[in-house]
Amino acid sequence: MGEAGSVLTVTADGDVRVVTLNRPDSLNGVSGELHRRLAEVWRELADDPEARAIVLTGAGRAFSAGGDFDHLRRHHTDPELRERSIRLDRTIQTEMIRFPLPVVAAVNGPAVGLGCSLALGCDLVLMADDAYLADPHISVGLVAGDGGVTLWPLLTSLLRVKEYLFTGDRIPAATAVELGLANRVVPSADLRREALTLAHRLAAQPPEALRATKAALAVVVEQTTRGGMEAALMAELATMTSPDHIRIVDELASRAERRSRGGEE
Repeated sequence: MGEAGSVLTVTADGDVRVVTLNRPDSLNGVSGELHRRLAEVWRELADDPEARAIVLTGAGRAFSAGGDFDHLRRHHTDPELRERSIRLDRTIQTEMIRFPLPVVAAVNGPAVGLGCSLALGCDLVLMADDAYLADPHISVGLVAGDGGVTLWPLLTSLLRVKEYLFTGDRIPAATAVELGLANRVVPSADLRREALTLAHRLAAQPPEALRATKAALAVVVEQTTRGGMEAALMAELATMTSPDHIRIVDELASRAERRSRGGEE
């Protein structure tokens, strides 16, 4: 179980485990530590003999706003960090695909970049009515290597994938359901309860049949996506030091710093 104060916590609700991204002051932006924990937690949960289903959510008002600016900036000058981040992205995607238990995403707010990939990597996706998805990798000069290329074409049409990956536009909850990127929209106040109810329903299913069905589906996903995943990861690695990415992240980080100091936009 994750400890209080950790960037990622795991709590028990009977035989359901609630995994919470826990950097609410940063909108659960993915720091180096959170990135590492997201790669580790799936094997830890798979080894929990009492767990039967998982809910994945975020603390505070966001699911995850994507990459932390300080963490992104360190990639510009640290080749070892770049290589490690790509390995972690690969591990997160692969571990979530192969994870034996059903996972319900409770998307309680913005799910952006890697946050969006985490949500769509779950088996079922419930979204608060004021939440949205977005993958703005291209808009910040990166290739969408941490899941956009891998997952989106399995869930919606290639035309819509291209529209939203190429533009980085936000996808409101209701539109996400229409596109096949989410299962249903839930009033924000009811989201956690609805997600837990669904997770407990899945936990009560015959476990061997459920796990075997999920494992068979995982084979389909891996066979379909392996080439695209690797191509996207290698391309993301290459763009981590592109002039466009460095310039855009520096501009966005400077703007965020001015806002935090109460200065003008």
